[in-house]
Amino acid sequence: MEDRVYTKGLIEALLFLSSDPVKLSSLSKSTGLEKPELREILDELILDYQEKEGGFLLREIAGGYQFITNQKYSDVLSQIFKDKKRETLSRGTLDTLAIIAYKQPVTLTELDEIRGVSSRAMVASLISKKLVKAVGQKEVPGRPTLYGTTNEFLLHFGLSKLADLPTPVEVKELRFEEFSPDSIVVSDETEMNPEFDTNLLPEELKEESL
Repeated sequence: MEDRVYTKGLIEALLFLSSDPVKLSSLSKSTGLEKPELREILDELILDYQEKEGGFLLREIAGGYQFITNQKYSDVLSQIFKDKKRETLSRGTLDTLAIIAYKQPVTLTELDEIRGVSSRAMVASLISKKLVKAVGQKEVPGRPTLYGTTNEFLLHFGLSKLADLPTPVEVKELRFEEFSPDSIVVSDETEMNPEFDTNLLPEELKEESL
């Protein structure tokens, strides 16, 4: 029993000291535990923190495990820590992100057809904010670029994997700012990350981002 308590404490410490989600394989290497036993202990810890209803929760996020603040305290914390990173996205950019998340991998043409308007500026903005990336090329004439979400997207919305996304009745009805209100600010304009090098954009997006 004492060994179990010590192991749980060690895992807590390892997770607490990491600013990024810690993968199961990394925890296994650090603790010397086999993955099935480790996963069992992690499930216990997740339940422990959930039942405690304290300031922290343990979650499986972006393929790893990480402590996060309890959502119930978000209003107060957001007032105290006003410098917390928040992404400013336009409604059109949010719509585009939702479509990419559910339809990926998807081409620019396919996005335009779904939205009924050009999505170039929106995709460029999402790439500059590291929420979307080019994931390959579709094997059709012209070999257009395929787009998908990033690991940063999972982190940003507190997801372990894409399968954890809520299931909307219609893709375009999903409101990501409601899904993760602390991390999204809706604006009227599509903005690029000013620190992003636009030369890194796929050719089909460069003209729109200038």
